[in-house]
Parts: sequence; C-alpha cells; structure tokens
Amino acid sequence: MASAAQDQTQIRNVVAAFVQQQTAALPGRVTHKISEVDRRITLSECARLEAFFPASSPVIGKTSVGVRCTEKNGWSIFVPVQISVSLNLLVSARQLPLGHILQKEDITSQTIEITRTGGFTDPKQALGKVLRHGITAGQVLREDMLRLPYSVTQGQTVQLAVQGGGFNIRSEGVALSNASEGQTVQIRTPSGRVISGVAEIGGIVKIKP
Repeated sequence: MASAAQDQTQIRNVVAAFVQQQTAALPGRVTHKISEVDRRITLSECARLEAFFPASSPVIGKTSVGVRCTEKNGWSIFVPVQISVSLNLLVSARQLPLGHILQKEDITSQTIEITRTGGFTDPKQALGKVLRHGITAGQVLREDMLRLPYSVTQGQTVQLAVQGGGFNIRSEGVALSNASEGQTVQIRTPSGRVISGVAEIGGIVKIKP
C-alpha cells in the first residue's frame, strides 16, 4: 500500500511559523510571502517537520527556508520566501559634502522597505557625526558613512596626561595622525620618542604609565 502524501499546506504553515519566530526581534513592520511548493513534488507524509535556514541564507529579502522530515528515511525541501521589513529610517534631507557635521536640518525620517539590516532610527545616533563621503538627498544614513569628530588632528600639539597611583604628570607632544575620542593615536614627544595614547576631547591624550 502506497504511503500517504505530505500535505503541502502543512509545509507552508511550518515555514510561516518559523519566519515569524526568526523575525520577531527585527524592528519595524515585517511581512513575508511564501512561494507555492512545486505541486509536482510528492513527499511522504511526516508527523515531525522541522524548519531551518540554509547556510548563508539572508534573513531579509529573497531567501529560502528548508523544511526537513526528522523521521526515519526523512526528506528535505527548500521553499522560497520573500521577507520584507518596513522601517522609519533617517535619510539625508539634502545633498551634503564630505566632512560635513550632521545637524538637525540635515536629516529627516522616511518609511523605507529595507533589504539589509543597518541604518539609524534615532537622530541622536547620527547628530554631530561627520560624513566620510558626500551624499545625495534621500540617502539612508548608515554607520559606515559616518565617523566621530576628530578630537586630535595630525600635527596638532597635544597635552599628554599620565596618571598613576598618587601622581599626575602633564607634558606636550605632537599627534602623528587624526583620532576621534577613545581612539588610539601615536604621539611624538619633544625628545623624539613615539608613544601611544588614547585621544580625549580638548586635545588631550591619555597615556598609560
């Protein structure tokens, strides 16, 4: 007697539940569209179905979800899925040049259907940062477009602060590169020695004793 065929609606239901679970933590409004399973494919009925993302499959955009039967002599099938995320993201309000420091009037928000993660949702994440390159109006602002302002610039005379148990030494040096607050920068001392420290606001470089 031939075994019963797997109900393809059940496969789609397993895929739908898996997608909802995997995208629950994503910000914004998530929607998905599951493609029909090829009707020419006949699979044996299975009571234990398990969904999974194939290796390297993206969570957003055009992807696929695998469904496997975990019973003896089981099978697996891949179902194409389109996962869309609509999110309020910060975009440039106008064309902005390289090196521009972002102000309130430079940015606005727009509901965008994204195909990859990233982007800012809160103006505090972008305001005061510096553009790494020029951008046109309406571009989504992303982390790799921006940097923190430099607190130390190449060739600048900086104050070196060396602090330890019970002592505080101040001296001067010349920065050999640009650095934002919290970044490591090399300094040449008056004696010609090159040392490393951490840049702080106000042209100060903290040196570990």
